[in-house]
Amino acid sequence: MAIFPRYDQFEKRHIGTLGPDLIPMLKALGVSSLDQLIQETIPDSIRRTDSMKIPEALSEFDYLQELKNTASLNKLNRNFIGQGYYGTITPSAIARNIFHNPGWYTQYTPYQAEIAQGRLEALLNYQTVISDLTELPIANASLLDEGTAASEAMLLFHSAKQKKNKSESPNIFFVDHNVFEQTIDVLKSRSWPKNIKIVIGNALTEALPENCFGALVQYPDKTGALNDYSDFIKNAKDAGILTAMATDLLTLCIVKSPGEIGADVAFGNSQRFGVPMGFGGPHAAFFATRDEFKRDLPGRIIGVSVDQYGNRALRMALQTREQHIRREKATSNICTAQALLAIMTSMYAVYHGPNGLKAISKRVHDMTCALYSSLIKLNYEMSSAYFFDTLSIKVDESKKLKIQSIALKNSYNFWYREEYVQISLDETTTEADLNTIISIFANANNETSTEFQMNVSTQIPATLVRTSNYLTHDVFNSHQTESALMRYIKRLENKDLSLVHSMISLGSCTMKLNAATELIPVSWPEFADLHPFTPEDQTMGYQKIVNELESFLCQATGFEACSLQPNSGAQGEFAGLLTIKAYHESKGEKNRNIVLIPASAHGTNPASAVVAGLDVVVTACDENGNIIVEDIRNKAIQHKDSLAALMVTYPSTHGVFETSIKEVCQIVHEQGGLVYMDGANMNAQVGLTSPSIIGADVCHLNLHKTFAIPHGGGGPGMGPICVNNKLKEFLPGHVFRNINPSSHAVPAVSAAPYGSASILLISYAYIKMLGPDGMTSATKHAILNANYIASRLSDKYKVLYTGEKGRVAHELIIDLRPYKDIGISAEDVAKRLMDYSFHAPTLSFPVAGTIMIEPTESENKEELDRFCDALLSIREEIDEVAKGEYPVENNVLCNAPHTAILITSDNYDKPYTRKKAAFPIPYLEHGMKFWPSVARVNNAHGDRNLICTCPPLEAYMNA
Repeated sequence: MAIFPRYDQFEKRHIGTLGPDLIPMLKALGVSSLDQLIQETIPDSIRRTDSMKIPEALSEFDYLQELKNTASLNKLNRNFIGQGYYGTITPSAIARNIFHNPGWYTQYTPYQAEIAQGRLEALLNYQTVISDLTELPIANASLLDEGTAASEAMLLFHSAKQKKNKSESPNIFFVDHNVFEQTIDVLKSRSWPKNIKIVIGNALTEALPENCFGALVQYPDKTGALNDYSDFIKNAKDAGILTAMATDLLTLCIVKSPGEIGADVAFGNSQRFGVPMGFGGPHAAFFATRDEFKRDLPGRIIGVSVDQYGNRALRMALQTREQHIRREKATSNICTAQALLAIMTSMYAVYHGPNGLKAISKRVHDMTCALYSSLIKLNYEMSSAYFFDTLSIKVDESKKLKIQSIALKNSYNFWYREEYVQISLDETTTEADLNTIISIFANANNETSTEFQMNVSTQIPATLVRTSNYLTHDVFNSHQTESALMRYIKRLENKDLSLVHSMISLGSCTMKLNAATELIPVSWPEFADLHPFTPEDQTMGYQKIVNELESFLCQATGFEACSLQPNSGAQGEFAGLLTIKAYHESKGEKNRNIVLIPASAHGTNPASAVVAGLDVVVTACDENGNIIVEDIRNKAIQHKDSLAALMVTYPSTHGVFETSIKEVCQIVHEQGGLVYMDGANMNAQVGLTSPSIIGADVCHLNLHKTFAIPHGGGGPGMGPICVNNKLKEFLPGHVFRNINPSSHAVPAVSAAPYGSASILLISYAYIKMLGPDGMTSATKHAILNANYIASRLSDKYKVLYTGEKGRVAHELIIDLRPYKDIGISAEDVAKRLMDYSFHAPTLSFPVAGTIMIEPTESENKEELDRFCDALLSIREEIDEVAKGEYPVENNVLCNAPHTAILITSDNYDKPYTRKKAAFPIPYLEHGMKFWPSVARVNNAHGDRNLICTCPPLEAYMNA
């Protein structure tokens, strides 16, 4: 304990109801203390009796001072490693106006399209970049990383073949031997559960194997070689085999596209379009395919539609494809993607335009050609004469070690494999770098150093030179000055509601404060510019953070070991289930393939189970939303010989601490199964109970919920898993890092050893600045705020589920089904909240016709009251319709949201006043009004007329 404690403690900045708000809120709830409320909410049988062994809280200033010392432990060598990660220049206008801007990074996934048109447009631009450069017509709005994108391609092909020919079950996926090794590692973790056999061979010399459904090549490959795969793809197509190309966006600016070559899918990492390496992430993976696969495409797709008045509007298209809808019928469990990074990528393309991108690409290639000529002159042998940015130089072992030694003395990192040294150049490479590299190789030959030799000829085969145009749309040719870009970014930002405007009370999403001090270090060069495969002795700062964060998360969960590798919540689910699957198989029980999942579970649970090769058995819930214990017991006994696991969310998806949870876990254990706890609602547990106390064996944690990583408009996220001792040895490994030395480690689930490593800093800061007491206090206040909202709304709305003592956990469900009979839907209420300058709570999940509210601990009483006042005012509007004061088909609810254009129209024709439509409550008249930029979006029109890239100018003129 400090003798002179600082006044400015983070806990007071993070928790909204610590001060004078507390007493009136407790009084409203009829309790004398916060501890009494917690006692009435969480069953005594699962209450934590110890404190988390986490260091006491640091002030924001002291934390940053300590972190600077940690950052200095990372050594920033010049990096020429490549292998899918490259140096890039993030334009300052993009870093300042997007990456560092809470108006962008605190947004949620754009399910409420009317208040998300800005990021929807930016993501549509991203899809256009991907579709144009790959020359494939359909691209999604990003995936997690290149490795998982490869696995999505494999599973898409496998599913497509099974649909087309159910009588045959081809199970071989061919992978060229020069695909990135981390990608092959991830493919193994996805193929093993689905009984898909990976066959690795040489695509240029070997015939495709029998019983093959798909094939993958790297373009350029891991050695840097630029091969023409036209014949390979044609032969595959003739044999009915689908093909994917892992590729690179900067290469495609001057090299023939996968679409023109004939590939069915193209994917890769968009990182080098302005996104720092960050020791592995986050980065937006891209994925494009042919039109015939649009309904099987994993991830989200942004499409063009119209609003109810016929004006152009954007939305997420074809949502019935998504895992939370398809559940156990899903072929992918992708949920969170990398929206914020995809937006940065799209703005990089907008800022540079097609001419700028081509110039950057050509410069990188020209410098590589100059290095090639210089090394040839020094009598070095190259593995290929055709390349884009990477040279693979053949040397014997002694020469390789000598080069490595000289390079390290110059603070240069190259990539070393077998008898080769590889060098990958990028946008950041300078002429001085070229001269230093040449001197390193000259010294290794005991020769005098010379400057680089100019090579004006290209080393791209004539058959692979790109001749087609790209990014011809006006948006990519109008913002090449910083003023233009700044204003464009601001125009888009102004269309979107984020945490800078008001609370976002999405149940099960935990939209808490993303504090500036937590985020600032993510951009520090010591963290942002480190390659994920940097030698370990240069990454000691990151290693310190990783080790401490794993320990902190184990303290929060009560478990013994942690893997930080999964880079989303859904990937955490998948990784957790893989450890369970591997555990059973290690005991000779491959037959254990049944997972029990309550009917109330989030859609990613059954989707993840299916991707993990498990069969889903759904268990029933009662009318109060609780697990029916006897149904769990009966089904566990029925499947006792094949029971692998139970997947359970706690507190429940309905926002209640179920008292039967320990009994439920015990039932599963008695029948030989293990318990996977979904950590979506961990914000109600930290410091008060834990997954280990309730009887779970493994859980994932959404760091983008409980531990303060921002949602970024639909990503990034992180989903690390914590496990008990019996599962510890089965945690994921990695081909380039010995992160789990056990021989039982499952293959990697993400391309980088620690997933999106740079944003781990955010959760690390959150824990370091709150400490054990602050984290526990945050949980208590999250529960307080939810119960306060329940108490304020319960006279006018039905709170659907509560615990045995009438309390909710950290979220609550409001039942709107009674108003359906008078023509008012839950969607009407959600859209009307926009007119009150609020984002809707979670709509129709986990119960159709309801809204689920989660205020988090970060909001103060004033904001909670403002939100409650809005919902109570809406209830009065519902009553007006019920009384016949306004027509069922023409009222403020069914016409919501109301745009400024509508309200100021000379032809305003609504049966209610403009003020009632736009300013129904006094606070809106005092600078707190947010205007939706479009009226209610027509979802059906967008799906019937699918447009997923920037439309031509004629479309705007017609609109």
